[in-house]
Amino acid sequence: MNIQELREHRQYPDNIGHENNRATFERDYSRLIHSPTFRRLQGKSQVFGAGTGDYYRTRLTHSLEVAQIAREAARSLLRAYPELAVDRAGHPGLVIDPEVVECAAICHDFGHPPFGHKGEEVLDQILEKLIEEKVRTALKGKQPTPEEEKQTREALRRKYEHFEGNAHNFRLMMFLEKRENIDGLNLSDAVLLGTNKYPYPGTINKKGLYLHEWEYISSIRDRWGIPEGKKTFEAQLMDLCDDIAYSAHDLEDGIKAGKIEVHEHFLKDSNIQRLIVEKIMTLEDSFWVGWMPDKVQVKVAEVLDDFLRIWKTKMPICDQDYSRTRREVKAYWVSLFVGSLGVIDDGDWQKVTFVKEGQEDQDMLRTVSVLKSFAWVTMIRDLRVQRLQKRSAWVIKRLWDAFVDPETSKSIIPGDWLRRFDRDQAKVKPIWTWEHMIIDYIAGMTDAYAEKIYNELYGLKVGTIYDMD
Repeated sequence: MNIQELREHRQYPDNIGHENNRATFERDYSRLIHSPTFRRLQGKSQVFGAGTGDYYRTRLTHSLEVAQIAREAARSLLRAYPELAVDRAGHPGLVIDPEVVECAAICHDFGHPPFGHKGEEVLDQILEKLIEEKVRTALKGKQPTPEEEKQTREALRRKYEHFEGNAHNFRLMMFLEKRENIDGLNLSDAVLLGTNKYPYPGTINKKGLYLHEWEYISSIRDRWGIPEGKKTFEAQLMDLCDDIAYSAHDLEDGIKAGKIEVHEHFLKDSNIQRLIVEKIMTLEDSFWVGWMPDKVQVKVAEVLDDFLRIWKTKMPICDQDYSRTRREVKAYWVSLFVGSLGVIDDGDWQKVTFVKEGQEDQDMLRTVSVLKSFAWVTMIRDLRVQRLQKRSAWVIKRLWDAFVDPETSKSIIPGDWLRRFDRDQAKVKPIWTWEHMIIDYIAGMTDAYAEKIYNELYGLKVGTIYDMD
């Protein structure tokens, strides 16, 4: 196969009938945009709960914004580096196609469960607890050696796996979504790899893929000859654009919501700066390695000073209009970051990153990280957001309790899920355990749907039998 054929290849033959007038990646884009999973993003939290207000971002608006930034960034990079075009590149993974990057951005958050990161955390904790219970049961009455206990835990971990939003992304795209008689959307290999931010199985890296999806993703990587742990240009660019959108757009939401105040007293507040430093010290990004809290503190103060300076510069231009200023400041940061993108060598591979004078601009990476951390500590730690998260955790745990026993829950789970499960169990190598099927079912819910089912099961609000699930 040539490079274009490798990139356009699909896992299954694509039955498109008479519809042969649209290119491969256009069909991918249509499948993603028209999928139920994409529509459900409008009901999933970004930071504030979905339905909090018309203004605030949901996973849907966030994904569309990332896609727009990614498409424009891809076009900009192609103008600066024409050798990255598919007809000039020497490797299928070192290509930038704006359509592929846009597709990857559209679906990069498909796997997020209800209630944002809190939902993700709770679902993973549920599986962790399940695995530990299974280990105790398996070893009950025995006196295992440390090696036997380790082997038992690893076997159960392979069976029940874990929960992680990026892994669930691929579970949706490659299994849960439906297309004719095929499980999944049957997307092109280029789009699948463009979405794969963490190119590992979950047994090696917690953010990695479930073993079923990894089997095919790893086979594409082998076919393309991608070095271990490296990502395609398109996956790297999508990931950066997600960070750019997060750092600029979530701050805009925070200012609109009154959680962030743009003046000296707030931005120079020692408690807020300390919280940002604490958050950064928990990050594993290479550009923070070796940085002590006092040095991080200097960088945090510098970025917040810049934020205030730019705000003050834009305010008179925007006729002292707070709303216009908020949008213009957001646009300034997005433009600055996208304009700094470039390509450099990365050992036996290449890297899309912020570039200054031919080198990776680690200071710009740290600036994005500070702004992301600023958004995190001022909003996630907000009293009402914390209360919402507390309730979210409770809702998800109680839904799990209701569905986990197959004997008592089959009558309250939608029939199409049960039929899917039965079909899967009839395979030589089933994908699901009952427990992980329940996790996937809960993970696909919107915030409102999870609340609805919870209220029908435990709350005062009783649904009508005429409700359609």
